[in-house]
Amino acid sequence: MFNTPLPTVNELPSTRKLVRSTVIALLTAVGLLVTVVMPSEYAIDPTGVGRALGLTQMGELKITLAQEALADTAPPQTAAVTPAPVPVPAPAPAPAPAPAPAQQLAKVQAAAQPLSQSMAPPASALKTNQMTVTLKPGEGKEIKLEMLKDKTVSYEWTTAGGTVNYETHGEPYNAKKGYFHSYGKGKQVKGDKGEFSAIFDGTHGWFWRNRSSNDVTISLKTTGDYLSVKQ
Repeated sequence: MFNTPLPTVNELPSTRKLVRSTVIALLTAVGLLVTVVMPSEYAIDPTGVGRALGLTQMGELKITLAQEALADTAPPQTAAVTPAPVPVPAPAPAPAPAPAPAQQLAKVQAAAQPLSQSMAPPASALKTNQMTVTLKPGEGKEIKLEMLKDKTVSYEWTTAGGTVNYETHGEPYNAKKGYFHSYGKGKQVKGDKGEFSAIFDGTHGWFWRNRSSNDVTISLKTTGDYLSVKQ
């Protein structure tokens, strides 16, 4: 068995050397934190070295993917629409006095005219609207139509400035929190068109989110049997 002799006092590092080594190690750790860890993990680059090495772009991509995953798991919420109050009927007017003989003759002549001249054609229930919304980078907005069950609407929308993620969906009146029905969705598209029929009374429409680095303007045209537009 070999015995290793203990080092002498002169062979041990001095306190000054130990302090200097500690300071060097601390400065090295701080430098790695600022130039490597912070840019690549949090996209924070106070020195500019991370962007030159491509680490800051890596951090920005990680943050964007995390935000998109969080946004996709949380569907947009739409406030429930409260039905309009039922109007109170007005009191019946007092009976009018009997018309004079001349007035009775005029009424008889008017009733004898052809029905085609006294009845106007009913107004069409179809509506047409054109709307635009502008989304900043990372922003989401929606446009909804108030529709009754089994009513149909045709639509077409296009983008200017980039692509968007979207979902066509609807919520019934007084729906439970988080409940909605999806008619379709897509990612990184420049437009969509088609038609759908409401499966319940409520609000039905579109939600868009801009995942690009530029402002995106969306132009929407709708034609169908709906009550109102909520934007």
